[in-house]
Amino acid sequence: MPTIYRAPVKKAKSNMKPLSYFAVNPDGVRFETQEAREEVVLFLRQHPIVNVTWIVIAVIMFFAPTILFPFVLSFLPVAGSLPAGYMIVGTVFWYVATFGFILGNFLYWFFNIYIVTNERVVDIDFLYLLYKRFSQAELSKIQDISYASGGILAAVFDYGNVIIETAGEAPNLEFGKVPHPEKVVETIRSLTGLGTK
Repeated sequence: MPTIYRAPVKKAKSNMKPLSYFAVNPDGVRFETQEAREEVVLFLRQHPIVNVTWIVIAVIMFFAPTILFPFVLSFLPVAGSLPAGYMIVGTVFWYVATFGFILGNFLYWFFNIYIVTNERVVDIDFLYLLYKRFSQAELSKIQDISYASGGILAAVFDYGNVIIETAGEAPNLEFGKVPHPEKVVETIRSLTGLGTK
């Protein structure tokens, strides 16, 4: 008997969480220049392990007023003559600076995103709190895609840099320290029709 009706096959969607750093066919991801027929295939951020350095520094900064400052002040001749108000104001300023350091680094990680759609690749970089750089390359203009992964942490946690070379005036793009770089390269190659190397 001939098939009269066949239900459309839906692609498997991944549930996006606010801190997701690798999502295939994510639900609800949109960006400002996305066209109506354009679908997001990959959503990427840097691997979370790259945040360890600034998190360790933030922990040291957090405990510095209670452990490090009294130790350093004990060796200074003016330590006993400092009014308590100066110590309190200095400590408050220190914690405000620590909070600013944490917030700045988190926002840099959170808002630097890489998106692969069925029509192009997009690199959105927030370099400062108020400065954004938007780079894109159409899939038809991509000439070569490669990845580089080096070091113990990159090997253990499977992250690396994806380099996308484009033709003409389109800028070359680099997705820095993204998780599963080999899968990212394979996905972009399958979308562009470049095949596997």
